[in-house]
Amino acid sequence: MKIGIVFSGQGAQHPGMGKDLYDNHKTAREIFDAAGKQIKEWCFNGTAEMLRQTYVTQPSIYVVTMAIYRVFKEEAAKEGLDKNLELTGIAGFSLGEYSALTVAGTIDEIGKGIDIVKKRGVFMQEAGTDINGDPKGGMVAAFGNREKILGIIDQISEGRILEAVNFNSPVQTVVAGENKALEEFTEEASNNRIKIKKLSVSTAFHSKMMEPASEKLRELLLSAGMRYPGEKIYSNVTAKDMMSGFTKGPDDENAVNGYISEIMARQVKSPVYWQETIENIIRDGAEAIIEIGPGKTLFGLVKKINKEVIPLNVEDADSLRDTLKVLKENIKC
Repeated sequence: MKIGIVFSGQGAQHPGMGKDLYDNHKTAREIFDAAGKQIKEWCFNGTAEMLRQTYVTQPSIYVVTMAIYRVFKEEAAKEGLDKNLELTGIAGFSLGEYSALTVAGTIDEIGKGIDIVKKRGVFMQEAGTDINGDPKGGMVAAFGNREKILGIIDQISEGRILEAVNFNSPVQTVVAGENKALEEFTEEASNNRIKIKKLSVSTAFHSKMMEPASEKLRELLLSAGMRYPGEKIYSNVTAKDMMSGFTKGPDDENAVNGYISEIMARQVKSPVYWQETIENIIRDGAEAIIEIGPGKTLFGLVKKINKEVIPLNVEDADSLRDTLKVLKENIKC
């Protein structure tokens, strides 16, 4: 059976995430314990408001996601499923792309990944807040016709930061921008019968507001020694194979690291083409797409994008059991 795996992004966080697997699986405990007391405290006991702070959210979700993935792989092997599952490719939603890079071996250690996403979170928080530490912007999900949403953005922006930054499904577009511009967009969209939902993030990610973070991130990643991916990764920036534009050999370590660093620096200030990413994973043969990480946001988007593929998710012991059961049933068929 061919599967795709996708990794949760920022906004999927919730208090207590990962605690169930920590209590019941040695592999999860090892990852959390190695990550340190601070991250465990944030994940297991942090409030919703605390977890909304970008410098907290990013390392917390990354550690939870990596623990879930390792447990899933371990339990799938115990059930003998690993011999019957073919991974067509992986993708991660924004922050989740760092989990994909780790799974593919591009980031070769979870500890290195934690350090990168910790600093990424700080860079993004700094770029998105004013001198008083207050958010300069935010994000909303807009539910309706994409072209109509884009038209309202053009009408409202007037040179201010207001952009469509996540193309999530045929009926969901996420808009990020400066506070005042976003308020005006929300009002005008509501007047046009477009449903608006404020997102649990602390500023305007994937917009021009993140340009300072992008520059700092590029320098950080250039020193990370990233390797050629061992799995196909669908890039947020293009929705295609991340390495499709790479013209040198996979053993040219400096070229590989520089190429991926540039893509991931662009990612933080560029739109996420998620609908197109899922469509490409399915086009490449995936019969099921499994979300790994807290929450079921990507699971829900898969259902909206394609009715034929099987959507699954793993975030705790119950969802792990259910996903393994569905996979076994479909392999038997």
